[in-house]
Amino acid sequence: MNFTTQIPISKSPNPIDYHSKIIAMGSCFAANMGAKFDYFKFQHTTNPFGIIFNPVSIAKLVSRVVNQQLFTENDIFFYNESWHCYEIHSELSNPNKELFLAELNELVLLTQKQIQEATHFIITLGTSWVYRHIETNQIVANCHKVPQKQFTKELLSIAEIEKSLEQITTEIKTLNPNCYFIFTVSPVRHIKDGFIENQRSKAHLIAAIHSPNFQLPTSSYFPSYEIMMDELRDYRFYASDMLHPNQTAIDYIWTCFKQNSISEISFPIMDEIDTIQKGLSHRPFNINSESYQQFLIQLNQKIGQLRVKYTFMTFSNNYVI
Repeated sequence: MNFTTQIPISKSPNPIDYHSKIIAMGSCFAANMGAKFDYFKFQHTTNPFGIIFNPVSIAKLVSRVVNQQLFTENDIFFYNESWHCYEIHSELSNPNKELFLAELNELVLLTQKQIQEATHFIITLGTSWVYRHIETNQIVANCHKVPQKQFTKELLSIAEIEKSLEQITTEIKTLNPNCYFIFTVSPVRHIKDGFIENQRSKAHLIAAIHSPNFQLPTSSYFPSYEIMMDELRDYRFYASDMLHPNQTAIDYIWTCFKQNSISEISFPIMDEIDTIQKGLSHRPFNINSESYQQFLIQLNQKIGQLRVKYTFMTFSNNYVI
């Protein structure tokens, strides 16, 4: 008797390898996957403007980047001793106005270049619930703890989400017609919206991505949300808040992604990098011992051999003998 189910996932017709250049935007689960790309030393950029949960805000940022629409003083505001922008995450906020604008516009130009060079664009949608700033009538990516009375809350329709996704793909293809898109829905539940409301939100996202009008030969869907809800339905796969997937769940979903969205040619390289990363995190009892010094020599040789083939790879805590 089987006590679990397994979601069938189609192999990607355009798998990622170590020559791929990846951009990932979206929810905090995009950051989880970005950490995996970073660990295995893929060429990637994840959430250059911070975590963005809703498709309208992602589309707005993509349009700004593609059309090189730089941020101005009209796009930012001062609150709680820092400058903020409703289009980006609070982690980028800055108490220095000039520096804030300069950093944002530097990101616009850098991200445009990365879009032009990207082979894969991964979009992780988190929620259909959005907040609209009453004064400007604009949907915001982040409220920056501004009083809630300045916003109205609404649920995006399937048509509105589909329109945002079409805008994302169309805008990107103007710069990079060969880019491949991977869409997924974050497995993180937004219970603050309500249990039923969270399900409605996720349902709208999934329905929009699978709309007949949005099925592209240059895109695919990876079922992060479905894996979490079905294969990992037990609460032992959740963090202490019972909402976010824990590390075991993240590792499992990453394994599913690897098996279906990453080229098998890259697997031996990933294994080699994993060995190096574990070696770099090793802390000996005696750093001056002969055995440990020999271990470091061998580790640096492995890193050197990899970097001959993949010059973009860098390793933190790299010991030099």
